[in-house]
Amino acid sequence: MPSDAPSAGAWAPLRHPPFRALWLAVLASNVGTWVQDVAASWFMSERTSSPLMVAAVQSATTLPVVAFALVAGTLADIVDRRRYLLVAQLWMLFMATMVALQAHAGRLEAWSLLCLTFALGTGAAMAMPAQAATTADLVPRPMLAPAVALSSIGVNIARSLGPALGGLVVARFGAAWAFSLNALSFLAVVFVLWRWKPAKSVSTLPVESFGGALRAGLRYALQAGEFRSVLIKSACFFVFASALPALMPIVVRQELSAGAGTYGLLLGFIGAGAIGGAIALPKLRERFDADTLVPAATLIYACSMLVLAGIRDVRLLCVAMLANGASWLTVLSSLQTAAHVSVPAWVRARALSLYIVVFSAGMAGGSLIWGTVAQQAGTGIALTVAAILAVLAGVFSLRFRLSAAMARDNTPSAHWARPAVAEGIDHARGPVLVTVEYLIEPADREEFLHHLHQLGGTRRRDGAVQWGVMEDAAQPGRFLEYFIVDSWLEHLRQHERVTHEEQRLQDRIRALHRDAQPPSVRHFVGATPSSPHAVVLENVS
Repeated sequence: MPSDAPSAGAWAPLRHPPFRALWLAVLASNVGTWVQDVAASWFMSERTSSPLMVAAVQSATTLPVVAFALVAGTLADIVDRRRYLLVAQLWMLFMATMVALQAHAGRLEAWSLLCLTFALGTGAAMAMPAQAATTADLVPRPMLAPAVALSSIGVNIARSLGPALGGLVVARFGAAWAFSLNALSFLAVVFVLWRWKPAKSVSTLPVESFGGALRAGLRYALQAGEFRSVLIKSACFFVFASALPALMPIVVRQELSAGAGTYGLLLGFIGAGAIGGAIALPKLRERFDADTLVPAATLIYACSMLVLAGIRDVRLLCVAMLANGASWLTVLSSLQTAAHVSVPAWVRARALSLYIVVFSAGMAGGSLIWGTVAQQAGTGIALTVAAILAVLAGVFSLRFRLSAAMARDNTPSAHWARPAVAEGIDHARGPVLVTVEYLIEPADREEFLHHLHQLGGTRRRDGAVQWGVMEDAAQPGRFLEYFIVDSWLEHLRQHERVTHEEQRLQDRIRALHRDAQPPSVRHFVGATPSSPHAVVLENVS
């Protein structure tokens, strides 16, 4: 079945000034980044004929994301996101300026370029999760999906303009001026972030510690089946899709015997195809769901790699790159939207950082793999093998479905009342044992247990270190659900994290409860001789 179309139009988020300003600023910065990438790849291809060294430029950009993105996502969820983004942008401004100054002075060499590119990539790695998670702070919930799609469109507009502009600047003025243009592009984002006044958090609980937040993010990813599906499908695509951008400079320079202008032209057609795909995508989503669009786009992307592997007519290559850009946008936008909407706000930056790690590890690792294959067997063989494996990986990933992830409603429901306690409980006190008692008819037993085990997954995702269900041996049909969290503070966080998706699941479970009174809920707090109050009781409706 086709996925539900968003209620807002594809361009509606741009009517919100904060989103529009940051979108335009990031677009300018991304154009500069593509100019930098073109210049760096071409600069490296002039300094060395090694396909591995040229591919290493892309790896130097993306490897920092693998190393630092999870740390960055954790920080983005627990610190002031605006200030954090400002620091990251200023770091990238400084590093880009260093690249430009060394190039103008004639001191930039192959290894110094890789080192400075790695430093730039580090700044990008620290900014990516916070920047992605900020989308939800800039638009209302009904516009979140089109806003995420617009972010992908912005990336691909830059992918269209940036390479063409980079090729022209490098051909006309040299790589040093392309590096300078990239440095200037960071100023727009710094200016917008400086003026942005985000809403303050409504939580009354203390901020999570870094270690606790990191563990919570990893725990969520391990327990969230829908989000894991997004990560697996991403890995199955990006490892093999990385072959085309990594090897295109070699094809242009060695196989086509062409210059930077032709390289920029082909990349420009990729970007133009992505923009065309973005325009067509809303209509396609009305007819097909993501689990149909992503495999079809993967097949088209693989075909475009085969064309690059064997065709040497620039006109035909331009057509193939149009298809490549449209298919890339379709896959990327579908995966990004699923990653964004399949997780709640409290863990969004951490979850998105894991998606970014998979994306970047696939692109960086894949670039090195296909660069090595190309150096040993030739670029045509490398692209052909990558295309075949991309199709096979796409077939394997069919079992992991995106539609379920995109249908989840992870907005906070706040339907758990704050626990009523006999006296104040220190936040650090724990562990905490929560029990819920149900009475179920024999005919409803299997349905009840099915729903309850689904609920158990959400308990573990939101902080439970242990969860289980028991049946009374003396009274069949009387069930006790229990879960344990580390501390009273962690249990209070569970109250803030519960979503409408979980509320609907709990409503289905409570509909099977045969007693007129709601299920009995009790809280037990760890006791020591110096803390004699061992039991706290709560009855909730």
